[in-house]
Amino acid sequence: MKIGSVILKILMPLVLGAAILYWMYRGEDWQQIRHVMTDEMNWTWMLLSFPFGIMAQVFRGWRWRQTLEPVGEKPRMSVSIHSIFLSYAASLVIPRVGEFTRCGVLNRYDGVSFPKALGTVVTERAIDSLLVMGITSVVLLLEMSTFGTFFRQTGTDLQSILHGFSWAGYFVAAISVVAILVMLHFLLRKLSIYNKVKATLKGIWQGVVSLKDVRNIPLFVCFTLAIWLSYFLHYYLTFFCFDFTAHLGLDCALVTFIVGSIAVIVPTPNGAGPWHFAVKTMLILYGVADVHALYFVLIVHTVQTMLVIFLGIYSWAALSFTKRINPKTTE
Repeated sequence: MKIGSVILKILMPLVLGAAILYWMYRGEDWQQIRHVMTDEMNWTWMLLSFPFGIMAQVFRGWRWRQTLEPVGEKPRMSVSIHSIFLSYAASLVIPRVGEFTRCGVLNRYDGVSFPKALGTVVTERAIDSLLVMGITSVVLLLEMSTFGTFFRQTGTDLQSILHGFSWAGYFVAAISVVAILVMLHFLLRKLSIYNKVKATLKGIWQGVVSLKDVRNIPLFVCFTLAIWLSYFLHYYLTFFCFDFTAHLGLDCALVTFIVGSIAVIVPTPNGAGPWHFAVKTMLILYGVADVHALYFVLIVHTVQTMLVIFLGIYSWAALSFTKRINPKTTE
């Protein structure tokens, strides 16, 4: 059952992403896509975008190391960065496994407490989510009409989502959630690993509250802004690779970037499928031809995913030559 569950967790995201991509690209002329990549695409801009994609992960490694210091953990800078590179590559196989992968790397090479590391990851994700929500709110206000059209065309507006629910359905759903939480509580108390689970949760909580003890808050803020600015530039510069997107402004880039960032919440490898659909739909609303929007999302996502794979392989190789040290030893 355990092996079957693992296989299911790997296959389901792959199947979901593949199904969406098949639906989007069925019947497309793949020779034309190859022609666009080899003869029409300006690869200089794509290459110029790579440093920003790399630096986004480097900044994340630096920021993570900063959040670990208040809980008494000081991993080496190089190991922190390699763990980030490797985590993104791992998430291509099993979505969301990267968070555990990077904690495992620090535990393996620098003796960092896994629960504490995981707690700081939770903190990071919360901060990033708040930032994305803030940017999304501003962009929504500035581009309200465009987003309204997008939600109506994709059937994701609030009215469409809530239409299928009755008051009885809401009541049953709420009761079910409460019942599941109560059952989990009593189940954990009965299990022999209850104390171990409590210790793990305590370590996670320590990591979560570590932010208030970060020494240099301005530096933490700078790292956070640098991460997302790098992500954006990594994406925006690809607009200039193609004649059909080069004329689009920062407003379109920001809107499609935000929509794409939200779409990757769907658990598929690197957002494959949902990201393509969301960004392609928004590009069409900004006047890009349907076929050109399809070419853009496929080529950009594929190339950027290859960069993630390359960085993961590089870090795996680098870590294989990295010496494991005492938990309290730092660079």
